[in-house]
Amino acid sequence: MANTVFHKADSRGHANHGWLDSHHSFSFGHYYDPERIHFGALRVLNDDVVKGGMGFGKHPHDNMEIISIPLRGALQHNDDTGRNEIIKTGDVQIMSAGTGIFHSEFNASKTDDVNFLQLWVFPKKKGIDPRYEQKSFDVKDRENQLQLVVSPDKDSNALWINQDSWISLGDVEKGKELNYKTHKKENGVYVFVLEGSLVVNDQKLEKRDGLGIWDTDEIILKAESDSEVLMMEVPMDF
Repeated sequence: MANTVFHKADSRGHANHGWLDSHHSFSFGHYYDPERIHFGALRVLNDDVVKGGMGFGKHPHDNMEIISIPLRGALQHNDDTGRNEIIKTGDVQIMSAGTGIFHSEFNASKTDDVNFLQLWVFPKKKGIDPRYEQKSFDVKDRENQLQLVVSPDKDSNALWINQDSWISLGDVEKGKELNYKTHKKENGVYVFVLEGSLVVNDQKLEKRDGLGIWDTDEIILKAESDSEVLMMEVPMDF
């Protein structure tokens, strides 16, 4: 029997700083819920909207896998490894903070908002050299299927992560059904609906709802409307 935890969109932590409007699926900053510290190795899932010309000044991270996924607009990334990059809708970025990295993230537009997701995943191995990678993915390759964007397999077409974690994006038409099989039986999957509505293993999810599932090797998604979904498979022993 699968175990689940359901998080309604409006139950997330929320902080509006004017320049930044952020929703937190797990405890972050001033938002603290002892029941929502993390889901296995998934420590942070933030849904951020940043005003034009604004952003996060240079700040440090260490021993964390940090993934950024722009949903609307573009981000300007800068770090102390010398990288100065634009991350736009359709791109995915990953940083292994490792022994330590300083970086900044600003809205690449002076006028339009940017909406992006930031995920933090606990690493498999601590103290590695900091690394940065980004890739543009063809959104057509996620039509009625799951497109793998992050993987521990260095030979895959996805970005490499220092963890036994697989992250996928899918666009599912109303009435279509997708089956997801876990890569490792001890892993769990956190399903996050970006748009639309889905029934996931008999649980209905609306926009920005989240459902964590573990102790099962198969997850069935049925689209009740045209939907976009993010699937995050992570080890649960954290």
